[in-house]
Amino acid sequence: MQNINKLFLVFLMLFNIKSFGQSSINDFNIPRLSPLPAAVVGVQQSRVSLNGNWDFQVSGYNAKHSIIVPGEWEMQGFTVNEGETALYSLKLNIPADWKGQRIKIRFDGVSSHALVKVNNIKVGEHEGSFVPFEVDITNALKSSDNILQVEVQALTISDRLASTSQYAVHTVGGLLRKVVLFALPQTNMTSNVATTVFDPQFKNATLQIRSQVANESVSGTSAQVQYVLTDAAGKVIFEKLSAIEKNVSATAIASIQTAINVKQPEQWNPEHPYLYHLTSSLLVKGKFVQSVTQNIGFRQVQVKGNQLFINGRVVKLHGVCRHSIYPLTGRSISPELDRKDAELFRDANCNYIRTSHYPPSEEFLNAADELGLFVESEASLCWIGHGASPIWKKWDYKDERFLPYMVNADVENVLVGRNHPSVIIWSLGNESVWSPLWAKVNEVVKKLDTSRPTAFQDQLWGGFNNAGSKADIANYHYPGLTGRYTPAATDTSKRPVMFDEYAHLPDYDRRALLTDPGERTAYNDALIRMYDSIYVHKANLGGAIWSGIDDIFHLPNGQIVGYGPWGPIDAWRRPKPEYWGMKKAYSPIRVIKVNTATASKGYIELSVENRYDFISLSAVNITVDVDNVSKNISANIPARGLGIIKVPVPGNAQSVYLSFKDPRGFIADDEYIIIREKEAAKNNIANDATFIESESAILVKQNGITYNIAKETGLINDIRKGDQVLVTQGPVFAVSPLNDDDGGKPTVAGETYQNDIYPLKNYPLIVVFAKNVIVTEPEKGVVKVSMDVFYYDGSKNKQTYIFKNGEMITNYELTYKNSQTNPYQYGLLLQLPKGMDKLSWDRKPGRTIYPVTDISRWQGTTMLNAKHVNGVEEWRVVPKGDWKDDAMDMGSSDFRSTKRHIYSASLSNNNGVSVTALSNGEQYSRSWLQDQHIQWLISDFSNHGSESYSLINDRVDIKNKVLKGQLRLLVE
Repeated sequence: MQNINKLFLVFLMLFNIKSFGQSSINDFNIPRLSPLPAAVVGVQQSRVSLNGNWDFQVSGYNAKHSIIVPGEWEMQGFTVNEGETALYSLKLNIPADWKGQRIKIRFDGVSSHALVKVNNIKVGEHEGSFVPFEVDITNALKSSDNILQVEVQALTISDRLASTSQYAVHTVGGLLRKVVLFALPQTNMTSNVATTVFDPQFKNATLQIRSQVANESVSGTSAQVQYVLTDAAGKVIFEKLSAIEKNVSATAIASIQTAINVKQPEQWNPEHPYLYHLTSSLLVKGKFVQSVTQNIGFRQVQVKGNQLFINGRVVKLHGVCRHSIYPLTGRSISPELDRKDAELFRDANCNYIRTSHYPPSEEFLNAADELGLFVESEASLCWIGHGASPIWKKWDYKDERFLPYMVNADVENVLVGRNHPSVIIWSLGNESVWSPLWAKVNEVVKKLDTSRPTAFQDQLWGGFNNAGSKADIANYHYPGLTGRYTPAATDTSKRPVMFDEYAHLPDYDRRALLTDPGERTAYNDALIRMYDSIYVHKANLGGAIWSGIDDIFHLPNGQIVGYGPWGPIDAWRRPKPEYWGMKKAYSPIRVIKVNTATASKGYIELSVENRYDFISLSAVNITVDVDNVSKNISANIPARGLGIIKVPVPGNAQSVYLSFKDPRGFIADDEYIIIREKEAAKNNIANDATFIESESAILVKQNGITYNIAKETGLINDIRKGDQVLVTQGPVFAVSPLNDDDGGKPTVAGETYQNDIYPLKNYPLIVVFAKNVIVTEPEKGVVKVSMDVFYYDGSKNKQTYIFKNGEMITNYELTYKNSQTNPYQYGLLLQLPKGMDKLSWDRKPGRTIYPVTDISRWQGTTMLNAKHVNGVEEWRVVPKGDWKDDAMDMGSSDFRSTKRHIYSASLSNNNGVSVTALSNGEQYSRSWLQDQHIQWLISDFSNHGSESYSLINDRVDIKNKVLKGQLRLLVE
């Protein structure tokens, strides 16, 4: 206990320590992390990137290689076993004008232990991944021919405490993020922390700046800092010289604190991410020696009771958990991808990112600052005491020997992120068991940064992992819409409650997802309902969908590993079906009610809820499109307010399309409003059906089409148009059962994505015979065939075929006796020749935005495009098309996915002959290639699938139930 108390004492003295490398107590290091210089007196270029090709060697082996930095070594084909050391080396070219300066190197992330040498002299050491650290190399440099060496080991204690490599299903080792060489004057800035605080009215603000100045020379000096704040246009807001000239003794650090009043600054928030620019110039004995620059966002975070306030406004967080991942480079990704992720999630109406389960790069935080995203920055600690990490069967999660590593991981997370307005919450760690160690970590973080609350990923309501977290924000993972743990259960909480992981995307029922990618679209309606519930409960701060991005690694040895495809965007950055559902669920514009009764007066009325936290809808560009004529309208509904929008429409309008463009430049939402419902399709084809009955078959001819019905089974053997066979087996009742097969790899955390999974075949019930086959002509030109059908499993079906108006209408009334009693879908299944490979559909518009790249779009045409893929996906092949165009043996994702709520769906061949299912918007169409034929299921029931994390339990038990349905088929 005495050691822990000393630890706190050190943190309270954090920036007054008289050392410039690292201070240590009981093997715990308190790092210095200098702001990178913008300019240094007498130096033309104050920093140099060391990214690029380095020499690489594994200890014990003579072979030398070239490796790319930043990057993971395993993603580049190198194996470094546990306990082995990888040696990185690089020739350092020190600019001539750096002579006399302090020369330092910053590593933005090394996994997981680094020993840094220059010219074989140790200059620094660091334990922990995904956080920057720096070393001073000045005293180890020679006049020329300098060699930088970094000895790296992976799978060390910080990796174990963070489950870094376990989570990635391969060893995450190497110089993961950028490396920068930089020069500083002998007296220099060690930190420059800016905090914004508003007056009670949130009108005027104070910019509080704490600059730390280190004198690394042998004699004392004096220092001041000059501050210049400019707005986004470059206009100077103020120039301020720190109040007094501070005396700084040799080898000492001085703190310079300055408070500057700013009248009515533009406030930073995700809806208005306004950034000022602060230049801080260090003056030594009155002369300029160094400057640093940083963006300033005026925003203040407060927890009051069970709500979170930003700039005095209650906020609701809606976003995703995000991994740093690219299939070809692993956890080491480019700045361009960091920004791309921020743009993709912002454009999907996310206002918040949880950086699971390690701190983000500086480049991602810069993008979040600029584009407008709240960030919950999570320290690299995961599953401490949790059963998913096997090490805790051996270790004691309360053992105090882990405390320095845990504190260090959190402190370094704070040091790198604290100047970013986007960062509003510090997450201490993921899914761990609270203990006295975490209580100490929480206390240190809160003393180090008083301007932000802390969170801890445990469980609020008892049971799994709940051990009494005292973080500022409570947490629960994977609540539901029903049951004990719902958004409504937060109402009695004294703290804000976050669902830091919720609405788990389908991932683990992998065979079902491969078979029918359309299962992913079923997720969207449930998510909308879930977030609507979150939104109305005061103490429910919000949630982060698990997960934001697929976590997949294409290793050079041919393996594809990782937890798998659980993101609304894939690892190649292509939106998936869930992306559009997320965009709709998180939309800041919610149309509550549509009144079309006023259309005759030239307008319709929309009751609209403005779910923006900060801006009025008057800032949103609203476009109305009717019959290809567009006009802009306005709405002045305040943030978190309700109001009416009158949309002008001509009296004969059938529908209207509205788009809402966010002030940041993207379409936040759109609505397709049907003024007059589409009627079920009707045919004007004259009744001309005739039949010929023989002992074994009934031959029906209608509109030039021939239907051959076998009397023994009641099955349609084929449907022809002339010599062309269009259907090879008629509609037979079929059930697609729920399937939760994840691949079966027996690992602790179930990372089965690397296992090849074969799709599911689907067959109809086996018909044994038909009885009471009767053919009649109820009216002229109409033929009706009725029968009782008996199946091998004991099911019985009263089935009829009616040939009328050019259609074949099949009705069934089936008593179900099969053992597959929990269906994903059921209905009538047809079999068609492989050449019927073009699918077209028209379906009922839903609430979700459906772009032309989405399998769920209202109308579309797609081709089978089946192809065989060895493995779970094509190894190291960067896809060129949209996600919907990915293909396998059963066809493309677009072709084989369920189309929900159809008005019509058609399969056709290259001769233009088609078979069309006509419906009322309540049925489902799914088609796929199987056994060299197209299988086509028109289902009367479809649910959300077997994913165990599904928000909605819409499963049914059909055992011994009577199931009814109809199929309307038009062959042309």
